[in-house]
Amino acid sequence: MKAIQFRKSVPRFLILKYLAPRLRRLYSTRLAPIRLIDTPLPNLPSSHWVRIAPRLAGICGSDLATVFSKGSPYLGPLVSMPFILGHEIVGDIIEVGTSVTCVKTGDRVVLRPALGCKARGIEPPCNTCASQNDALCRNVTRGDVSAGIQIGFCRDTGGGFAESLVAHESQVYKVPTELPDRAAVLIEPFACAIHAALRVKLNENDTAWVIGCGAIGLLTIAALRASGCRARIVAVAKYDHQRQLAKSLGADELLSPSGTPSTRYRQWAKSLDAEILDSDLGKPTVIGGTSATFDCVASSDSIDDGLRFTKSGGTFVLVGMPGVPTGIDWTPLWYKELTLRATYAYGHEVFAGTQHDTFDLAIEWMKQWQTKLTPLVGSPFPLEDFPTAFASALHTASTGIAKTTFAPNGPCSPACH
Repeated sequence: MKAIQFRKSVPRFLILKYLAPRLRRLYSTRLAPIRLIDTPLPNLPSSHWVRIAPRLAGICGSDLATVFSKGSPYLGPLVSMPFILGHEIVGDIIEVGTSVTCVKTGDRVVLRPALGCKARGIEPPCNTCASQNDALCRNVTRGDVSAGIQIGFCRDTGGGFAESLVAHESQVYKVPTELPDRAAVLIEPFACAIHAALRVKLNENDTAWVIGCGAIGLLTIAALRASGCRARIVAVAKYDHQRQLAKSLGADELLSPSGTPSTRYRQWAKSLDAEILDSDLGKPTVIGGTSATFDCVASSDSIDDGLRFTKSGGTFVLVGMPGVPTGIDWTPLWYKELTLRATYAYGHEVFAGTQHDTFDLAIEWMKQWQTKLTPLVGSPFPLEDFPTAFASALHTASTGIAKTTFAPNGPCSPACH
């Protein structure tokens, strides 16, 4: 089968990590340690696994961080090389293990990619898996498959950027017939955004600030509104297509990230109920601000700005997987007694007084939100055109596409459209 494989290369990592930021033209898949290969189908690790043929597979920010060396080496021991990328997947079941009863051949499914204790065949489960938070599993280097926090970062499972991959029966969810593939491929990142949105309780008098309107920022706006949040939502959007999509999903006001700190801080202060006090050194000091800040960029600047503009007693939420931020002044966190929440993947959150799997919520809420969310997804690329696909995902200003996808098994089906 054809697949896009990532293989560790220290020289390429160093070039992309330290030289490419200075010479942006070097951000190229020609330097990245990925290649299109022909490889055998991955084996079913046990009778509880299934084989999936992806229809669509989305490029996530974590995929870009991996390919272009923007991520942290912290996760290095938690993956196994070489691996096939891709964890945002909608596809068809093409083979089932003899013990599988929840799905059958031909079912269209989406994938919850976290490789927790159940998928790894580990009993008894670790504490986090026992509490149904398998994305935080302690045993990600043990069990029936090699190390990997998720499918798409594990040598033995394959990934979505291939014609086939394998998944444990507990990881697959049937797709409702009314959802097209372009909506279904967003369910995994939508579940991540819902996980973040439900970490904060907001009322109609509050202001929620969403920094960044890439795919995860846009889905966070949608998640807030889908959950019934009536707070005022202010979003920072860099590009025209992001501003249009943010507005359509429920943002009340849009801010620009451009300008010097002093200039943009004064512009932001008018919208965020904040007071700016000039400092002799560094960025201005900010008093007041937002009830909750959702940082969907997680860069050094966005974290530093977000902490400053979150009001005393407010909540700062890091959404998704950051790079390696440096030079952050953490004083506002202490001085304002902020609550810092970090969200990775999905989990169980309280909604309407009851614990819910945010993946289940994502599937249910997508039924009502598919018309507004499918415009995020562009036309899919074949695997052979992976350089163009990664360039599209990396440079969204020129493409106007919030979510770039592959169609690993050929032209998208009619259900895609």
